[in-house]
Amino acid sequence: MTKFWGSRFAKKTDSLADQFSFSISYDYRLAIYDVLGSIAHANMLGKCKIISKKDASEIVSGLKKIGKQLEEETFKFDTKAEDIHTNIQSALKKLIGPAADKLHTARSRNDLIALDMKLYCLVELTMIMDLIAKLQKSIIKFADKHQDVIVPAYTHLQAAQVVLLSHHMLAYVEMLDRDKNRLMDTLNRTDVMPLGSCALSGTSLETDRDFVTKELGFLATTQNSIDSVSDRDFIIESLSNLAMLGIHASRISEDFIIWATSEFNFINIDWSLCTGSSIMPHKKNPDILELVRGETAKLCSNLNEILILMKGLPLTYNRDMQLDKPPLFESVEKSKEILQLLSSLFTGLKVNKKVLKERINDESFFSVDIMEYLIKKGISYREAHDIVGTMIKECVDKGNKIADLSKEELKKYCPKFDTDVKELLNPETSVKMKKSLGSTNPQMVKKQIEGWKKKLL
Repeated sequence: MTKFWGSRFAKKTDSLADQFSFSISYDYRLAIYDVLGSIAHANMLGKCKIISKKDASEIVSGLKKIGKQLEEETFKFDTKAEDIHTNIQSALKKLIGPAADKLHTARSRNDLIALDMKLYCLVELTMIMDLIAKLQKSIIKFADKHQDVIVPAYTHLQAAQVVLLSHHMLAYVEMLDRDKNRLMDTLNRTDVMPLGSCALSGTSLETDRDFVTKELGFLATTQNSIDSVSDRDFIIESLSNLAMLGIHASRISEDFIIWATSEFNFINIDWSLCTGSSIMPHKKNPDILELVRGETAKLCSNLNEILILMKGLPLTYNRDMQLDKPPLFESVEKSKEILQLLSSLFTGLKVNKKVLKERINDESFFSVDIMEYLIKKGISYREAHDIVGTMIKECVDKGNKIADLSKEELKKYCPKFDTDVKELLNPETSVKMKKSLGSTNPQMVKKQIEGWKKKLL
């Protein structure tokens, strides 16, 4: 059983305690980052003449062999090793012998794990940003293809007004772009190199931490050894960003789950993202989207878990912090799966245009347009609201049509009405009338799509 410590102990630790405390079952994911960090550290030790150049060269050579084994997936993890650091160290010693014992000079597992986790986050969050961009591209292509489709928009899940389907899709693109920006912001704060801080106070050996920073491609070197080993803000931020991404993925999924119901029937989700029923042969269930909606709860709970884990910890390192990894790993892996599934959703999504056309044949959708018609004629907002509310109550709610009212009947509601108001009772007219920046006006939406295409495609 491999451990970095033990000479000071009077007896072996309990086997159950070992089983309870070992982290190799999940921190094996950090192996490649441990190797990369160790190569840079060994080069620094040799450069600073803390160890001989010969020993440094042997260490680096051995670590590169381990790195190649990891890349080729031929490396055999030792499940009896305490953690990934001891695993790599033990493998290195088997390869090169006693020189391996000098690798851990001027560092601790405290700063090493902080390094590994930062490298992991830098790589994985960048991959997630790329997957977000891929999802945005699939949404933009879908929106571009359906620029002429008008759909009902909802507030309180009650029909409100009509909008372009492409405009609705652009809302998702905006949400996802904020997710990307948050991740980029987190990456900037994560991109600070902690190795060389040792256990908490630094070292009396004349190291060159900035050299390691350059070797590993970090933007900067941490300036406080205490903060370096105790900081997990970057993990909390990452989990917060992924929780927000999950909320957005869940809301997108919920929209399409609703739209795919027989009651709405606005869309058809591709069969590849649906499942059937064990008892009802006719069913086509949007189970994958329901699972996306469900799995995103874990992204939120993982953030909460680490917030609670960290809130009461004194400086500096505490073993509790070992438990920051499973929630982060799970959130990263789930986020990547969800983004790929949603990209597939938009690729195979079909729109039921006939159903949508029939659904928006409802005069209540145009109440705001009628109200603004009166405002343009000098009626106050409050009065216009009351006039149109009365009209809706007496016509639409009773199954009568505003379009059937005569000029005289219209003027009973307001003298400012004329028959031209009936021209507003049309979904195409409704969307074209919108003039405010960011609205559902077709020309504005087209311009937005073209802008996103230049940015993403």
